[in-house]
Amino acid sequence: MAPRNAKANAAKQKPKEEQREDTLQAVVLADSYERRFTPFTLERPRCLLPLANTPLIEYTLEFLANAGVEDIFIYCGAHTEQVEQYINSSKWKLSTSPFHSLTLLRSTATSVGDAMRDLDKRDLITGDFLLVSGDVVSNLAIEPALARHRSRREKDKNAIMTMILREAGIEHRTKSRGRRPVFVVDPKKERCLHYEEMTRKPAGGRYVNIDPELLSTHGEIEIREDLIDCYVDICTPDVLGLWSDNFDYQSVRKSFLFGVLKDYELNGKTIHTYIVREQYAARVRSLRAYDAVSKDIINRWTYPLCPDSNLVRDQTYRLARGKTYFEQGVVLARGSLVKRRSVVGKDTSIGEGSTIGDSVLGRQCHIGNNVTIEGSYIWDNAVIGDGSVIKQAVIANEAVIGRHCTVEPGALISFRVRIVDNTTVSGTSRLTTATPLKYDTSTQTDTDLVGKGGEGYAYASDSDTDSDNSTDSARLIYMHPSAASSVSSVSTLHSDDDSGPVYARDTSRRESFVSDHSDESTAQNRDFHLEATASILDGLSKDDSPDVIHLELLSQRLSANANDHMMRSALVSAFMKRISNMIDSGAAANEAVKAVFGRYGNLLAKMGIADKGREEKVDQVDFLALVEKECIGRGKGETLLLFVAKECYDLDVVEAEGVEQWWVAGEGQDEGVRRLVKEFVEWLRNAESESEEESEEDEEDD
Repeated sequence: MAPRNAKANAAKQKPKEEQREDTLQAVVLADSYERRFTPFTLERPRCLLPLANTPLIEYTLEFLANAGVEDIFIYCGAHTEQVEQYINSSKWKLSTSPFHSLTLLRSTATSVGDAMRDLDKRDLITGDFLLVSGDVVSNLAIEPALARHRSRREKDKNAIMTMILREAGIEHRTKSRGRRPVFVVDPKKERCLHYEEMTRKPAGGRYVNIDPELLSTHGEIEIREDLIDCYVDICTPDVLGLWSDNFDYQSVRKSFLFGVLKDYELNGKTIHTYIVREQYAARVRSLRAYDAVSKDIINRWTYPLCPDSNLVRDQTYRLARGKTYFEQGVVLARGSLVKRRSVVGKDTSIGEGSTIGDSVLGRQCHIGNNVTIEGSYIWDNAVIGDGSVIKQAVIANEAVIGRHCTVEPGALISFRVRIVDNTTVSGTSRLTTATPLKYDTSTQTDTDLVGKGGEGYAYASDSDTDSDNSTDSARLIYMHPSAASSVSSVSTLHSDDDSGPVYARDTSRRESFVSDHSDESTAQNRDFHLEATASILDGLSKDDSPDVIHLELLSQRLSANANDHMMRSALVSAFMKRISNMIDSGAAANEAVKAVFGRYGNLLAKMGIADKGREEKVDQVDFLALVEKECIGRGKGETLLLFVAKECYDLDVVEAEGVEQWWVAGEGQDEGVRRLVKEFVEWLRNAESESEEESEEDEEDD
């Protein structure tokens, strides 16, 4: 047997490329070096703030564990001691942890750039590594992106980074309302050619500055404003070298990405993209995103990262009807009501006549009698007095709201703030008891805001270079009507565009489809779409009978007063998602379409298509337009549209006239996914013509 030191030497002599694949490392930036979550982050790091009652960093570490990462380096910033204490007492430090090592790094860095240069000096990175923010929530499988990155790297050593981006609606509500990221991409090489942040304000000019040489040297480019950047990057060690060589690089995108792409002629390094069209990926980078992602978690779009997965060791959540989640020890008084899409933590008590809806209550909260809480986030040990009304606000740990108080939409009430009885807290309030600086003793309780005998004062933030931290956007999550109550998903569903539904895979190529229904762009309708789609998909996955799914769907339709278009939209979304899942599992596209529509297609006739025998096939045209939308951006989208159209015609779900009217309504546009179905339409026309000729001959014979 070879001596141990000989084996060690042999391991050291393994090629670098092989070593790189042996161990996958990750660097987690626990500090965002931003002020978007003040005043809460004056006392607690953002990565430990509760998201659906689970510390935010837990979602990031679960994502990395599922990705097969072995070595984790967590870069701490503000409140380092709190991060260390939490991690050291968490499951990630146990012997059963999936990580080989988890190291917390202390640093005096004041920006991402400083942290990257410090990491380069420490010489800890041995190969490819993931660079992620500590506020990432994702269930996507990293393996395909990693394989693509490594394959590209083997062919070109200058391919130093792959950004994982999520395709979504151009106006998706989780995006910044200030400056919007724009990626200019070579779709054939998946190479990012240019990056820019574009203002949404017309005065600033909605344009990007592209080097004319890019247009002449690349046969095809795409200008993408529809991508969600969740800050998950696969990097090579060369990335750290570029950070160290350029001390003016401070942020990952605005300075590093922009600078590397701009200096391509000098450094020869290329950065690539991996665009995800399925699964979930988002970054909780602002209070608006906090609200959006919380609702996505509750609605189970992030599965398995849901409350009832109990990511933290002592959690005991169970899923109940209406997507409500309860921990053990919850006390509900007689007459109290916890409505749909709510989470209630351990040992929380809710008094008589109180109503909770679309909200998250932490542990050991005390909710008095006749309290109304809607669309709000109440953290651990908070107290809400009798008769108070709280709508679309965030109330932190150990805060006390007196009796008969009103907390208006948009208010932020930080740790241990005390509001006395009969006080109204305006929606622009950001209240705290913390002093921003240790030597600042000038802050005193403002009785005009919290009442006589209360505790807290208004926090006034410093100016921040990021427009998301402006007073306008920091008025919270909720100042925009759709952001206040929408539960749209980053993964598949609507954006916050007031002009009508915009699906997550929608791009500018879809904007002229027949189905518009802009009058249905309400939070209630989006809620129904989410719930109905999830319910149908769950039934399809469990192979429930059509009658069972029909009964469940009928109940949801009656409770939401949903119209036929809403029913069609939910059915199509669920059907196409199920078909895609079956294809991903190895089924042929035609077999998957036949399996789903063959067994469940009759649901469309029962609940969504009621224009058989009519001259105008409005329902059928709308149904086919929805299917077309779903096929755009999907793998094998052209084939799927053809198979679905043909199968639905064979099953008599749609008629030849319906197919014809849908086709005519879209004529004059780029064929796109319609390319293959064109022959089917021609066949139907010929068949119809032959049928008419035969009828005429029969009449002549008579």
